[in-house]
Amino acid sequence: MPVHRQPARLRLLQAADELFYERGISGTGVDAVIERAGVATGSLYKNFGGKDDLVAAYLADRDLRWRELWESCIAAETEPEKRILAIFTAVERWSSATSLSRGCAHVAAATQLPPDHPGLTTVADHKRHVVARLAREVAAAGVTDADRTARDIALVYDGMLSALAVGLEADPVGRARRIARLLLASA
Repeated sequence: MPVHRQPARLRLLQAADELFYERGISGTGVDAVIERAGVATGSLYKNFGGKDDLVAAYLADRDLRWRELWESCIAAETEPEKRILAIFTAVERWSSATSLSRGCAHVAAATQLPPDHPGLTTVADHKRHVVARLAREVAAAGVTDADRTARDIALVYDGMLSALAVGLEADPVGRARRIARLLLASA
């Protein structure tokens, strides 16, 4: 669908996703988002009320898209270990379509937002979901302390995203997958 035929809200979210991730939230003004989206200034305020609400919506939208992708990767697997490791398959698929050169968008946002920003709730919800979803799969695999193992794998996942941002590791996804396998084997 051509950009000009998409609703203004969707165009603003897409522009925010690109710019907030590429340039940072604090480094991107609403004028740049409006210009990239090709909408009138009033469209931003009509749809989001201001930058804070746009940031929260951007983070929620990114989280929703991530969850959908991850769930499709989990659903494609039948073996318990592969269902757990599907988080890394999802990262590979995400990075083939979207840059991960700045690591986790939610962590990046958390470092830029003031303590009372509405987007921080979305960031925390995103991270809680990662652990909870991993814990369900780890428990289904018969691991005794599923919560601890899920938190360990989530930490490896976050470290992998940081390694992607820094760019010093040749294959952070492969390494994270290998470490997660070791965690599962020792659990």
